[in-house]
Amino acid sequence: MDFGLNEQQRQVRDRAAALAREVVAPRAAAIDRKGTYPQDLFEAFRDAGFLGLAFPEEFGGSGAGTLGLALAIEEVAKYCSSAGLLLLTTRLATAGIQMAGTPEQRERYVRGVATGRLRGAFALTEPEAGSDAVNIATTARRDGDGWMLDGMKLWAGQATVADFVIVVAKTNPEAGARGVSAFVVDLPNPGCRIVRELPKMGVLGVPVVEILLDACRVPLSALLGEENHGFRLVMRHLNVVRPLVAARGVGLAAGATQYALAYAQQRRTFGRPIIEHQAIAFKLAEMAMGVESARLLTHRAAWLVDQGGSDREIAHFLSLAKAQASETAVRVSEEALQILGGYGYLKDYATERYYRDAKQLTLVEGTSEIHRMIISRALADGTLDWGCDANAIGGLPNDERDRARRDAMIHAAQGE
Repeated sequence: MDFGLNEQQRQVRDRAAALAREVVAPRAAAIDRKGTYPQDLFEAFRDAGFLGLAFPEEFGGSGAGTLGLALAIEEVAKYCSSAGLLLLTTRLATAGIQMAGTPEQRERYVRGVATGRLRGAFALTEPEAGSDAVNIATTARRDGDGWMLDGMKLWAGQATVADFVIVVAKTNPEAGARGVSAFVVDLPNPGCRIVRELPKMGVLGVPVVEILLDACRVPLSALLGEENHGFRLVMRHLNVVRPLVAARGVGLAAGATQYALAYAQQRRTFGRPIIEHQAIAFKLAEMAMGVESARLLTHRAAWLVDQGGSDREIAHFLSLAKAQASETAVRVSEEALQILGGYGYLKDYATERYYRDAKQLTLVEGTSEIHRMIISRALADGTLDWGCDANAIGGLPNDERDRARRDAMIHAAQGE
């Protein structure tokens, strides 16, 4: 078993760490304060080749895979969660195209994103359908030599600067999950309009928007994969992205821990640095435990995606990583704020931003509750199994052996 990174992965991590310190860190507070898309960071990532990390060389990428991109996101998110999301959108906009797109779609959109020529967005969620993706109301119907899309979408991140958006719609509304399709909508399109930017609590550098699809016409070639087979494609698409959300959580938690540690080492109370007080030292220890456990889960999840395992075999591992890392980010950022005391609550200091940014991670690409459902189902059906025979451990309350033992005791007590 080898927990080490290969040479390419180490280079990606080290280059991303240097760029994050030198370029991202000085901009993080201003990006949050202004709430505008950081075009300068997009260009810096493009010039460094980071937009193509997850893509094969045949499409203009570097072939570093999901784990390579996760490593870069982790380093960047230590300083700025918005910048980490910017990198994540390279896969959020293209995973389905890479899986099911035609050669022409892959060449145009995957290569376009990998080289920084195009930016994309992903539109699944609606006002009445979030995690319950089967019940989306957006429709797509054949109209001559094209498709006509109608509906409303929420949470389409980066759509304000996107050149295309993946739209998930019902092509057979009566067929449930078997009537869903996905489409690539080139922008601008007169039938696809941004209604408003949604006012978020955190991660303010990458806007999310509400999109109105009103007689949005696209060519027949805009269909992604097979008609009515889009639901499974979208679920696989989201699986690929989950380790990258987890990487943002790991990076944020690591950054918050390091910041709180630095403060604890220089802040003095009762004649000594507060890190020498057990209450603070133990907080930092717990934070470090959370970061390291989340990192291991995240790296394994990214590696599993790169190995091409089936959804059934790996989905619960992806959920473990995403839920653990995102919730670790929330816990750690809260503890970091607590360590700084009143200073932590001020916008002058980074902990307030980390605290707001962290909460987003538990909501996107499946809420924590959805991931607990996935994990619990894997336990119940034996997909997640540690190879331990429960019957060999001992009898269970009220099982057949327990009832027989109890009956015997009752009979003995009655003198039978």
